[in-house]
Amino acid sequence: MKKNPALVSLVHLGCARNLIDSELILGRMAEEGLVITDDATNAHTVVLNTCSFIGPAREESENAIRDLVKRKEQGEIARVVVAGCLVQRYKHDLAARFPAVDLFAEISDYKQLARSVRALTEGQGTPKYLEGPLERAAEREGARLVSTPKSYAYLRVSHGCDHLCSFCAIPSIRGKHRSKPLADVVGEARELAASGTRELVLVAEDSTAWGRELGMELPDLVEALAKVEGVARVRVMYAYPNRFPWRLLDVMKEHGNVAPYLDIPVQHIATPVLRAMRRHGSGDQVRQILDRLRAEVPNITLRTTLLMGFPGETDADAAEAAAFVGEYRLARLGAFTYSPEQGTPGWDLPGRVPADVAQARYQAVIDARDAVLRAEQRALVGKDVEVLVDESHPDAKTVVGRPVTDAPEVDLIAIVRGSRAKVGDCIMARVEDVDRESNLVCKAAPRR
Repeated sequence: MKKNPALVSLVHLGCARNLIDSELILGRMAEEGLVITDDATNAHTVVLNTCSFIGPAREESENAIRDLVKRKEQGEIARVVVAGCLVQRYKHDLAARFPAVDLFAEISDYKQLARSVRALTEGQGTPKYLEGPLERAAEREGARLVSTPKSYAYLRVSHGCDHLCSFCAIPSIRGKHRSKPLADVVGEARELAASGTRELVLVAEDSTAWGRELGMELPDLVEALAKVEGVARVRVMYAYPNRFPWRLLDVMKEHGNVAPYLDIPVQHIATPVLRAMRRHGSGDQVRQILDRLRAEVPNITLRTTLLMGFPGETDADAAEAAAFVGEYRLARLGAFTYSPEQGTPGWDLPGRVPADVAQARYQAVIDARDAVLRAEQRALVGKDVEVLVDESHPDAKTVVGRPVTDAPEVDLIAIVRGSRAKVGDCIMARVEDVDRESNLVCKAAPRR
């Protein structure tokens, strides 16, 4: 059966920030009259939004390109479009390696991308590459097809990063930091809330840098978002420890819908490693920041990230990191092993850690986290927690959601039996058990 040439599917890879890009691409394509389908096997044209943050992400993106090219060669799809971070970084190399791809698009103008996709579906000629200044991406982004449940949506507050961490290629991909104007961010928040979104998850390369070139600070934005009608939670992700805007804690305490939660990636705790990473401050300064956060907001949930196996990291440095996780009871923690990134200062550093050693150090950190996490979750058995519903299965009288301690996708969930609540509802649940992955197993409880 001949496929509708206007039928387009998008395959998304990568982080929450990249998901917003995917949603913007979808929104722009819908504006161009293209028909969006979730079923990539049914589409005439497939757009792949790639990730290039670390080696495994690049490998996943390249494998996805190979798969789409193979499907095109077999006649399953007609057009392949590759967009996103991988293109921003390796555009011409990709074109040489994957000549069957119809269009490569950088991170800049999604409206132009959508027009080019429409031209492809109509059999018109298009340039092989779409490129433009990254500053375009900081302009008001326009239509967006939100793909997350009604319970939450990601809200980007800025683009790019001014830090020069030696392990990170993001500044070369996303450019320098550009804050989105307060009115634009609040306007997007109002649109999301009007459509039923209950939790706003703020994302950026460095959310704490928001507003510096505007004469404002992140607390000003968070306070404005907390006042948007219908918003039950505002959650801050990707906070950078250096130059932390401490007034944000006052906003947390003053507004009940600002989650007492902070994602603050510290990357390591051993001072020699932090210096090699070109991170600001020492291990002691990182500890002081975490101590102050917990002293000022005793019920705060801290999420962080550790990068293990960086060049020059010693056994003692790795042991300090694992001990730090236990000492500071970091139950919400992501960890990675170092991936050498060409073009970054870390690429040429001596003292590379063997892959098996880095993996063992990573596992020690994860084991330390899991021990803390399980103990903290077990301590909730018999207690009531408020859960924001992300999934509802009314026939089974079961819902799945998250307490305020957990961000979507990266943290934990609560499974609540005996409830037919709708997605976006906030319900009370009594914790009865903890499953193998440390998720809460609950029953519905009356609100007191």
